[in-house]
Amino acid sequence: MADADETPDADELQLVEVEVEGVDDQGNLVSDDLVVAVGTDGTVVATDETVTVVTAEGDVVVDETLSVTGEDGTLHAIEEDVLVVESEDE
Repeated sequence: MADADETPDADELQLVEVEVEGVDDQGNLVSDDLVVAVGTDGTVVATDETVTVVTAEGDVVVDETLSVTGEDGTLHAIEEDVLVVESEDE
């Protein structure tokens, strides 16, 4: 088992994935895919969330955020990538 000051080994982590799809108030198709790395004691170690929005006009926005739990016990975003693909009709 890892000491409190050490990062847990990959063998000690469980990955939990949650996918949700729906339509927002503007009629956009929204998909939210969240992967959570959970330690053996049940604490969240890191998350990888990808939110994809497809508009009625055909534009696509993909926002991926990688977060890790800091010493204060809260998640901190360490990397965020946003990709925008506009439809060719515009």
